[in-house]
Amino acid sequence: MCGRFVIALTPEVFREAFGYAQTPNFPPRYNVAPTQPVPIVVRENGAPHFKLVRWGFLPGWVKDPKDFPLVINARSETLLEKPTFKAAMKRRRCIFLADGFYEWRREGKTKAPYLIRMASGGPMPMAGLWETYSDATGGEIDTAAIVTTSANGTLAAIHDRMPAILGEEGVRRWLDVEGTSDAEARALARPCPDAWLTMHPVSPRVNKVANDDPSNVEPLAAEAPAPEGGGTARGAPTRNSDEDGQGRLL
Repeated sequence: MCGRFVIALTPEVFREAFGYAQTPNFPPRYNVAPTQPVPIVVRENGAPHFKLVRWGFLPGWVKDPKDFPLVINARSETLLEKPTFKAAMKRRRCIFLADGFYEWRREGKTKAPYLIRMASGGPMPMAGLWETYSDATGGEIDTAAIVTTSANGTLAAIHDRMPAILGEEGVRRWLDVEGTSDAEARALARPCPDAWLTMHPVSPRVNKVANDDPSNVEPLAAEAPAPEGGGTARGAPTRNSDEDGQGRLL
């Protein structure tokens, strides 16, 4: 987790929520997939800034991107040890602009997609890391990955991982790379409270990247069954979508 997400709120809502000065005008997207351009917020010169990056992190020391796996997620538990993320964790933390993400629950031989959103109806600040990759010819590309953590009670019903979703103070501290050490930032990347999230099943048409329209986020008529021990759905597919071998899921 996370392998697909939603950016359906208006640019004005995101700009007001995160306080960047730029006024980007981007269309709603209902099936954001790896390698696509995605909006993030970073902190530069003491103020939040909007950036567009490729979803798929490339550390600066990579010699040939073709030989490096597609890294869309970064496990919070190993951010301070993994060579891939150590430099970015210290100096290049970001927030992904989103208002929901999809996760899949295994049902026999198939997987049923669910949409997870903020109960408030507002933006979902997902912690991330970014890096500018320079190739041998001098070309540059900004790249990023979503930080994930263990699932909270709601998400544990369908998966064992989730994005690290931050509150207002958490966003401020995560972006403050000078005032918040990498170890302190790592502590922020933890499961969010269950009450922050809602979850409902959606159409399997979201499985195809080409399907990118509002019908993706509409709830199915059937409600998710209640899991044992809390949450809003039952079953827990085992899937490693973090760092190694992520691209194989899509």
